[in-house]
Amino acid sequence: MEIDLDNLEIINNTAENRFEVKIGDKLALIEYIHSGNNIIYTHTEVPEELEGHGIAGKMAHHVMEYAKNEGLKVQPLCPFVKSYVNRHPEYQSISWGY
Repeated sequence: MEIDLDNLEIINNTAENRFEVKIGDKLALIEYIHSGNNIIYTHTEVPEELEGHGIAGKMAHHVMEYAKNEGLKVQPLCPFVKSYVNRHPEYQSISWGY
């Protein structure tokens, strides 16, 4: 399956507290808890059929940009987002507990 990362539509589903991408009938997501000026990323999930295409990395970039643009502090409890922050020092100033 060919996936165009540049045209992924990442939606902030505030009713479900998650960012999500639909590809066909599959759903990739990053769940969060929003608390005041903090956002806690708790879980990243990509369906097995879609793994290895860079979807989670693209979503992690998106959620970190969202936090930065909204002036939020990030606590990356999710191991994937935590490792993303460790690999991208530009987000470490807005993160704690990584």
